Amino acid sequence: MATAFVCPGQGSQKVSMGHDLFTSSEVGKKYFDLANEIMEIDIQNIIFNGPEEKLKETQYTQPAIYIVSVILGYILLEKGMQPDMVAGHSLGEYSACTIAGSLAFKTGLSLVKLRAESMQDAGITNPGTMAAIIGMTDEDVISMCNTISSDESVVVAANFNCPGQVVISGDINAVHEAMGKAHDLGARMAKELNVSGAFHSPLMDPAKKRLSAALDTIEINTATMPVYANVTAQPTTEADELRSNLKNQLDCPVKWHETIDNMKTAGATEMMEVGPGRVLQGLTRRIDKKLISKGVETLEQIEGIAHV
Repeated sequence: MATAFVCPGQGSQKVSMGHDLFTSSEVGKKYFDLANEIMEIDIQNIIFNGPEEKLKETQYTQPAIYIVSVILGYILLEKGMQPDMVAGHSLGEYSACTIAGSLAFKTGLSLVKLRAESMQDAGITNPGTMAAIIGMTDEDVISMCNTISSDESVVVAANFNCPGQVVISGDINAVHEAMGKAHDLGARMAKELNVSGAFHSPLMDPAKKRLSAALDTIEINTATMPVYANVTAQPTTEADELRSNLKNQLDCPVKWHETIDNMKTAGATEMMEVGPGRVLQGLTRRIDKKLISKGVETLEQIEGIAHV
């Protein structure tokens, strides 16, 4: 029975997440303390005490989720729970690469800090938004976006999450037009998301340039297990491929549905969400009810699995 670790992205954060890891685990304390040094702010305090509105800011959200997810992954590995493959949704791909040994914690968090700041800045330079479209096929959403999108006003399919759930991203007017069109085409729901920019769209180009320059200077190791990329939905352990995938991720769609399908084809029968929240567990169940879907976000849950 093969197990895949899957790491969540932005939106899974909650105040006090990981506090038990800090107080009751040597690994947790070590990496939370290191995180404060790397971030050069008291990120521990923001994660543990909030306020929620501050934790929701992209510049803090992304590092916070990365820190908690990676610590959970390290504790699982320390207890001998080695996955056969890993993947992460958007930001979660950095957590997955770190758990797979291709990024050192310090390198990964420094990149995530830059990614978050760059994405927040890009959202100010190129204002945009995102919306979830429920009840349309991937193909119909792509076709709708192509019809509406123009050089002056872009909208693209950004996240292929599961059958019947696609997130679109782009200029505010184009996304709003697409939401109206989606209703006309029979979508069950078109809901705008509370985000600070048009992630995974061409509007992220300034952030991609900054992040790519940084990725060219850092050391990436061969992964110890296959990492499935957002942009290709394919596995790789090669350092140069991992680097390229992380660069292209910012302005390309997240092929999550296809990633889970490909992991299943490679033999995965169990998807373990490693990080805060249950978003990916919900998506796994919608993609394939036969897959075992679990999650760990506390030390107690890890101990429960370790003693099974």
